[in-house]
Amino acid sequence: MSEAVQDTGAREALTARLRRPAPYLRLAGSVLLLLLPFYLDRFWLQAGLFATAAAIGAIGLNLLTGSTGQLSMGHAFFLAVGAYGYCVLAGESSTENGHALTGLGLPTWLAAVLAVLLAGAAGGLFSPIAGRLSGAYLGIATLALIFIGQHVLFNAGSLTGGFNGRPVPPLSLFGFTFDDTEVVVAAVPFHSSEKLWYLALAALLACGLFARGVLRGRPGRALNAIRDHRIAAGVMGVPVARYRAGVFVLSSMYAGLAGVLLALVFQRTVPEYFGMILSLEYLAMIVIGGLGSVAGAVIGAAFVSLLPQVLTHYSDSLPLVSAPGTGGVAPGEASRYLYGAAVVAVVLFLPGGITRPKNPGEKK
Repeated sequence: MSEAVQDTGAREALTARLRRPAPYLRLAGSVLLLLLPFYLDRFWLQAGLFATAAAIGAIGLNLLTGSTGQLSMGHAFFLAVGAYGYCVLAGESSTENGHALTGLGLPTWLAAVLAVLLAGAAGGLFSPIAGRLSGAYLGIATLALIFIGQHVLFNAGSLTGGFNGRPVPPLSLFGFTFDDTEVVVAAVPFHSSEKLWYLALAALLACGLFARGVLRGRPGRALNAIRDHRIAAGVMGVPVARYRAGVFVLSSMYAGLAGVLLALVFQRTVPEYFGMILSLEYLAMIVIGGLGSVAGAVIGAAFVSLLPQVLTHYSDSLPLVSAPGTGGVAPGEASRYLYGAAVVAVVLFLPGGITRPKNPGEKK
């Protein structure tokens, strides 16, 4: 009798799962993402790649700020470490624009891995400070990283190329090069954007699943305890300083990977890009999407990074928005107004963000 009841319960549970729309929506979304390179032009693929790289960096920042409560204003610094670290490690020594560029000429896949580890090492050097500071104090301390980074990027010409930046070597993996060399797939020419699309999706999936596993496991509970009740977490035996330092290193590695991907998409690194505005944009991403949520980081990154691209593409048909120097509001400036307003709206009406994680104590 009990076995029959169990079988009936199992069938009912399976039927309930099949009736839920979420799995089908995920499957349809996955298929759509895989097919996009066959239908979108280069502009929209590059915009999607920018959003994917931003999502990876935003997931890392959400682990730090959303889940642990550590305010970081220096996320752009670690993106720069990843981007320029890859260029130096993978590039060849050459001369460009009066600068003798230094390059180690390592295999590009190895350079990408080492660049991510280099960003983590930079975070590790700062982690003793991150482990002991919190709130506005940590925010001010990390803000100093931006000024230090900008000074180094503009003045270390042999490493960064100075104001004009330096070229980015294309990535080669298992004999396949992600460059503009044409490869025809199903009668569709694939160039660098199409090739990088699938690499970026794989990296985003891996980063998202890893972060989700961290947040759902014991480390995630410890991080949330530190965020909500730091003293109580310490009393219960949670090593607060160690967890804070560790998540800072992990967040830095996420930023380093995002920097490597951005460099591959841009095909040239420019110091001005890795400034304070970029760090503020990443904070806007996680606030809009939802603090402590992996999906929220992805949605917020897509909104903030795609908005200027959309405004640029449709600036001719939008009121008040026009190309820079033509009398209207530039697309980049207009996008900052809009996502700034989105931050205010989210703080006022959706304090937890668009995808606020459900509290385990709340009723479904």
